[in-house]
Amino acid sequence: MRRTPRRPHLEIFPDARAAAGRLADRIVGALAENPGLVLGLPTGRTPVAFYHELASRVEHGAADLSGATTFNLDEFVGIPANHPGSFRSFMNLHLFGRVNLRPERIHFLDGVADDTEEECARYERAIAAAGGIDVQILGLGTNGHIGFNEPAPALQARTHHVTLEPETRRDNAALFGGDPAAVPAEALSMGIATILQARQIVLIATGAAKASIIERLLREPVTTELPGSFLQLHPDVEIVLDEAAAAGLRAS
Repeated sequence: MRRTPRRPHLEIFPDARAAAGRLADRIVGALAENPGLVLGLPTGRTPVAFYHELASRVEHGAADLSGATTFNLDEFVGIPANHPGSFRSFMNLHLFGRVNLRPERIHFLDGVADDTEEECARYERAIAAAGGIDVQILGLGTNGHIGFNEPAPALQARTHHVTLEPETRRDNAALFGGDPAAVPAEALSMGIATILQARQIVLIATGAAKASIIERLLREPVTTELPGSFLQLHPDVEIVLDEAAAAGLRAS
């Protein structure tokens, strides 16, 4: 039976640390129920606190990731995995290097693949072979993107090659010495349909800079010009916010 979409469930916490802790506890609970959990993972500033909280729980014996499988949402085109600005390096620093994930269960798009179309198809096959994603964790760009699905007249359904908007390159400048011009102009990303096929989705957003886009995501119609709005179509979405990110919802 097809599940009927329902309004995303909101949880609002006093600050970013509390929100990150809640998300970490959510994943710890999911791992306890299913040690073979398949996780979809984001990058960016917002998930850093969550990764710290999750890694701390693993280090203290409260969680076990040895049976889990991960798929990251995206990667820059043109830089290898060992480049300090790559999302793989980011994940190694903030999560993979601190937890007991098995290397063969960590899945990433290859930004230097000779054939990016085939690389995207390979990634889709790998997700299917893993049985699909159980819990997809998302961040949210200030322009409303999820993964690297940028606002556009049309969106790609499946993992694909994308050109990044200037705003997105600015948001990722910290990985490249603070210089937006040094951020690669292209990336590979899971598509909207790939994301929406996850059994559960949890979006985390913190800080005042996200307040406006969170309000739009929840209150405006579904549109390709606001990719995050497609989460309204999923039957099991949880949105974890701090008070600053929820300010637009409180104001009206």
